[in-house]
Amino acid sequence: MVKFGENLPLNTVVIGKGSKMQLHQDMHTQQLSAAHLSSSSLPEYSGPICRPQPPRHPMEEVQAAVTAHLDQVSGLVQALSAELRRGIVPAADSLLAFVRAVDWTEPWLICLMAFHATLLLTAVGLRKNANFQLFMLFLAYSGVYLAEKINSYMAEHWKSIATRNYFDHAGVFVSVVWSGPLIFISMVIVVSSLIALCRLMVKWKRAELRHRAQLARDKQD
Repeated sequence: MVKFGENLPLNTVVIGKGSKMQLHQDMHTQQLSAAHLSSSSLPEYSGPICRPQPPRHPMEEVQAAVTAHLDQVSGLVQALSAELRRGIVPAADSLLAFVRAVDWTEPWLICLMAFHATLLLTAVGLRKNANFQLFMLFLAYSGVYLAEKINSYMAEHWKSIATRNYFDHAGVFVSVVWSGPLIFISMVIVVSSLIALCRLMVKWKRAELRHRAQLARDKQD
């Protein structure tokens, strides 16, 4: 305890009650100032503020998924149509060039087209005759099988029937004017046979149902 009138060292500080409260206030003010300076020295964030998104309705999620799926499907359809256009146009140009290169007025070509037309009309007219249809189908497949040999023979003897040599090693001309029509006639025969078979099955089923109904009536009597 310091007595009155006693000499004190120079570095001694006497603090009363009021002085203690003032000292605490000054220290608190200094701490707040230091915190303010430290916070103001940080760089300010100028980016977007991430706010929590409100929960989406289930129907909105379904609609968004359907829209995305439709966009993907439309993109695939557009790509497919572009590919088909790029493939069809060269094929159409090649077919048109082939038609223009062939002289369709030559007698042997006219006879060949008349032969195919006669076969087609016969196949359609006698579609109910199953045995004759089977015979024509065998002839058509035999003609397609012999197309390569026919092409080789005609390539050696084209001068006797044609004005130009249409018979190349690939057999494109023979495939178009000979094998193609025969395959088409074969498809017509097969389709007509399937239709006749379906009609026969329907008739058989109706007869079976009538027979069962007759048996049921007989049992009741």
